[in-house]
Amino acid sequence: MATTVGEMTARELQQIVEAAVERKLAELLGDPDEGLPVRKALRNRLLRQRRAVAAGERGKPLQDVVRRLGLV
Repeated sequence: MATTVGEMTARELQQIVEAAVERKLAELLGDPDEGLPVRKALRNRLLRQRRAVAAGERGKPLQDVVRRLGLV
């Protein structure tokens, strides 16, 4: 990567600005759910999903979901 802004490509500068904005927004807004308890049903669902992914299972194809929701 370039050492000065003048030596950067437009894409490099864009990446730096995007990262800075994202960091600042996270700092200002934080996680609104931080510190809240996770319901048991949600925790169990997330654990099942983790096990399924670890076992190599995949979800439904995006196009199937798009069609089912009528987004096409």
